[in-house]
Amino acid sequence: MAIESLNPYTGEVLQSFPAFSAAATEQVLAEAHQAAAAWRTTSFAERAAVLRRAAELLRRRQHELAHFMAIEMGKPVRDGRAEAQKCAACCDYYAAHAEGFLADEEIKTETGRSFLSYAPLGVVLAIMPWNFPLWQVVRFAAPALMAGNVGLLKHAPNVPQCALALESIFHDAGLPPAAFRTLLIETEPVAGLIADDRVAAITLTGSERAGAAVAAAAGQHIKKTVLELGGSDPFIVLADADLAAAAKTAAQARMINAGQSCIAAKRFIIEAPIHDEFVRLLTESLRALRYGDPLDEATDYGPLARLDLAATLTQQVTDSVAQGATVALAGGQPDPRSPRFDPIILTNVRPGQRAYTEELFGPVALVLSAQDAADAVRLANDSRFGLGAAVWTQDVAKAEQMARQLESGAVFINGLVKSMNELPFGGVKKSGYGRELSYLGIREFVNQKSVWFGE
Repeated sequence: MAIESLNPYTGEVLQSFPAFSAAATEQVLAEAHQAAAAWRTTSFAERAAVLRRAAELLRRRQHELAHFMAIEMGKPVRDGRAEAQKCAACCDYYAAHAEGFLADEEIKTETGRSFLSYAPLGVVLAIMPWNFPLWQVVRFAAPALMAGNVGLLKHAPNVPQCALALESIFHDAGLPPAAFRTLLIETEPVAGLIADDRVAAITLTGSERAGAAVAAAAGQHIKKTVLELGGSDPFIVLADADLAAAAKTAAQARMINAGQSCIAAKRFIIEAPIHDEFVRLLTESLRALRYGDPLDEATDYGPLARLDLAATLTQQVTDSVAQGATVALAGGQPDPRSPRFDPIILTNVRPGQRAYTEELFGPVALVLSAQDAADAVRLANDSRFGLGAAVWTQDVAKAEQMARQLESGAVFINGLVKSMNELPFGGVKKSGYGRELSYLGIREFVNQKSVWFGE
């Protein structure tokens, strides 16, 4: 069995890596378990020095890393450089703040001194997707390593060069090699890793189906998990909003990573009086985007990461139109043999259509009409997902009231939903549980230990 690196733009197989044998996987796990015992004894200062060097290397190698992302999953190089820089900022953030986030916390009790302490769990298995092949990994790895844990990465099989490049960065930064390793394995061996007592916890970013399988396996073996799953993020625009700014941001929000993002805005819920004008402005913005080779600096969006993803999205759109949705901007797959997928806008999206209930992981914008703010919240919450949401209005008090009513892990007012180091990231409902980033993220994979002293 081989792990293949394939360029989605050219269709060329770039490199083939033999999958690890069972013996090789066991050796990596055994070494990680040993490394965890040593790494947990290091000081925050020692860990921070490694993370700061990793940040420096991420910036220094950003062009090489962007190249790997472009050729393995189709991300335009300028977006790839931005991703590498974001990873560097995350390493610096936790290098600076981890010790404070995990400092003992004094608690007042009925007797003498009591406090909370935070201790690492050990080996954390990370099962990561291809769409942000560096960022998804670093936002787990930076806090986990700073907390004194070690990491095993089971990356998506279509981005092996990205996975190995990131492993090299941590090793070159001075991290003990066994404290962060990439496992070039298929899906089948993962269940055995989850069952192994040497694996203390699992974090997964991926599909609802993958999350359910990992959670079930981890639950059977009583392992802590964090799941960041799919999203069908609502983007609400009320009649008093700055419509031009909202529509321009809407196009950007839908086309992040060619629409292949869990927090890309997917459902545009527009107050009725401005619905048609919003569709016109959104169409204008989407038509201005340039498709091309991800290695070209002028490219705005590249192909979807795999042909099967484009085929699935095409079928979802076809079925939704057959169920009553209207095509306001025609796009899609110009060639069924290619993963190129041009932006589409669907209107008249209603219950009973696949577009209404499913996540469309690609550049398809769904525009729904709302009678008023209350109806917009109702439509936004009428989803099994709850990751991010955006509200556009000039009425700040109303925006805050709506934000409190929306069933999502984050709400951004008059702005683009994004992940950032300072704010917790994660979802509710079928979008998963647990949080990454901020002080909450680093406390997911630690033992939150209560210590009590009697009088």
